[in-house]
Amino acid sequence: MIIAKQKRDENIIEYILYMWQIEDLIRANNFNMKKIDQNIISQYKNLDADKTLEVRYWWENLVEMMKNEKKELSGHLQVNINMVNDANQLHIKLIKQPKEISYIKAFQAAIPMIHDFEMKSAAPFYNDIELCLTAIYSSYLLKLQKKEISEATTHAIKTFSRFLAILAQKYKLDSEGKLEID
Repeated sequence: MIIAKQKRDENIIEYILYMWQIEDLIRANNFNMKKIDQNIISQYKNLDADKTLEVRYWWENLVEMMKNEKKELSGHLQVNINMVNDANQLHIKLIKQPKEISYIKAFQAAIPMIHDFEMKSAAPFYNDIELCLTAIYSSYLLKLQKKEISEATTHAIKTFSRFLAILAQKYKLDSEGKLEID
């Protein structure tokens, strides 16, 4: 909860990836709050009792949301899907802005790899932002499993990361009312 709030305020892309990781941690702990207490919440150091209860309540709410939305086996919470869609809406606005040259160039550099990833993936993607995020998150999971990642995939992930980093900066500016879009 503490990290999530910080990431949401600072970098929407990191926030989404973090929340996907939280969903997987909840699944890995079988939606069991005793396990989450033991394996996750106990790792939070230097929290007073009130803050610990607040953190636990946040985790409990996520567990319940995932159960209610039938996300026990896979998928993302609707709130996280909405964040991806919000980022995509800004993306659509930015690529229509002639003055957003660096953003447009970063996206154009990613397009061939987006198409490659889409062709190789069995899952349907609703937009390019979801696809790039999924590629990055999948790469992260492969690294955790100590599986080999090809040079082409590594290059694609770096390209997606550069592109999404710019989007995250623009998103922050937009949320602060400092982004000028025609």
